[in-house]
Amino acid sequence: MSNCFIILAAGKGKRFKSKIPKQFAIYKKKPLYKHSIEKIIKSGLFKYIILVVNNKKFIKEKYPKNVKIIKGGKERNDSSFLGLKLAKKLKIKNVLIHDAARPNFSINLVKKLLNNLNKHNAVIPYIKSKDSIKYKYKNSLFNLKRENLIMTQTPQAFKFKYLYLLSENNKSNIQDESSLFLEKDLKIKFIPGDNENLKITFNNEIKENENSYGIGFDIHRLVLNKKLYLGGIKVKSKLGTLGHSDGDPVLHAIIDSLLGACKMGDIGEKFSNKNKKYKNIRSTILLKKIINQIKLKNYIINNIDINIITEKPKISNLKKKMIHSISQLCEISRNQINIKGKTTEKLGLIGKEKAIACEVIISVTKYD
Repeated sequence: MSNCFIILAAGKGKRFKSKIPKQFAIYKKKPLYKHSIEKIIKSGLFKYIILVVNNKKFIKEKYPKNVKIIKGGKERNDSSFLGLKLAKKLKIKNVLIHDAARPNFSINLVKKLLNNLNKHNAVIPYIKSKDSIKYKYKNSLFNLKRENLIMTQTPQAFKFKYLYLLSENNKSNIQDESSLFLEKDLKIKFIPGDNENLKITFNNEIKENENSYGIGFDIHRLVLNKKLYLGGIKVKSKLGTLGHSDGDPVLHAIIDSLLGACKMGDIGEKFSNKNKKYKNIRSTILLKKIINQIKLKNYIINNIDINIITEKPKISNLKKKMIHSISQLCEISRNQINIKGKTTEKLGLIGKEKAIACEVIISVTKYD
């Protein structure tokens, strides 16, 4: 196995507009370049891996001995050729060149590239254009047929000796290594790439949405001559909840969990039991108010997990109706909601059927 994988991470990334070079910006909780190098190390497909960077001081990790880190050049083709010069010393047969700005390539794609190198000198992945593209020449615009357009990706695979010779004689700036073959009218094998393998160019493409979680809990005494509401539905029962509102412990716990996840306080701050206008109010109304508030702050609910702790009624008989009710109130799908019934094995107030409790965990995402 004399394969080498060269990762180019020495660019200036002018369009990225950041104090930190793009290749070292954090993407999915780690520097951009690390996605490529870790993926390739784990694959075990390459004898050597060469990481070309503009400043070796940015690399804090200690990698295996087969990972070589070198300083890049002024332009992309300079950095690429520096990597190839080192690869020549390592007596490489096949080489893949990859841009660190493409962290989402698949190992399946890499395997296809290597397999195709058995019969071809250059193998390039591509995807078809989804956009209508115009060509500007001087003051005129021309339509280009979308079906005739392809967008090439990296990694790009080559028989080493052919790419090295072309790179050694190249004197111009190139956008990718396939350009060297195209300029000399040399044959290239094009294979379908990964649609997810997009190049990160601008700062907003790397920004991640914020996920957060909230915990809610509520408990109410069970008394005679009161209605019982659970999850927004009326439940037939001899005992009902004692509360300022309708005493629905499920919806109250959901409200508190949402407020916690969205960093918006708690249910007591929003709907004080000292305020007469909330006396006997349906909790469905209170939850809808909170749903509208979190929507204004660009939060969406990912999932709701609910534990209802009670001896009676039997929760399994009520699950479907409660899930339907909650999905309508929260404006989410029923498969985003899970309800579990629990008992306290006859222990405490709940075990003696004098109280009912509910705990909820909710995950939310905030979008800009």
